[in-house]
Amino acid sequence: MTEVYFYHLQNRTIEATLPSLLERSIERGWRAVVQASEDRVEALDAHLWTFRDDSFLPHGTDKETSAADQPVMLTSGPGNPNQAAIRFLIDGAPLPEDASAYERIAVLFDGDDPDAVAMARERWSAAKAQGLDVTYWQPDDQGRWRKG
Repeated sequence: MTEVYFYHLQNRTIEATLPSLLERSIERGWRAVVQASEDRVEALDAHLWTFRDDSFLPHGTDKETSAADQPVMLTSGPGNPNQAAIRFLIDGAPLPEDASAYERIAVLFDGDDPDAVAMARERWSAAKAQGLDVTYWQPDDQGRWRKG
């Protein structure tokens, strides 16, 4: 059954949070697809090459011809061009119609933005209505994710 994790970002940006979640996904042997707004896709494309001095995340965007070969795919639209096991939804991206095709879906939302919180609640209700296994995650005082 597809798991849907809701990550409540508090005092952390998506750019600070996403790379470590992507690294963990790759360590599991999963390919990942990240769906965000077009502007965010461009910003993340640059960010994932430079987010840490000693590391980078190999990735591509859906505008490239090698999409199917990428361990991490950045896109603003639906689809799963790299056959990802996990899909990250950012900027209010909707649950995919083929949600059950993924092992996990991660919804990242800004806890300081009332509109983002309201949209996350809508996504939660939609995932529950589809019979998906949903869990809520928030950071503890040390920044580690804890099930809420």
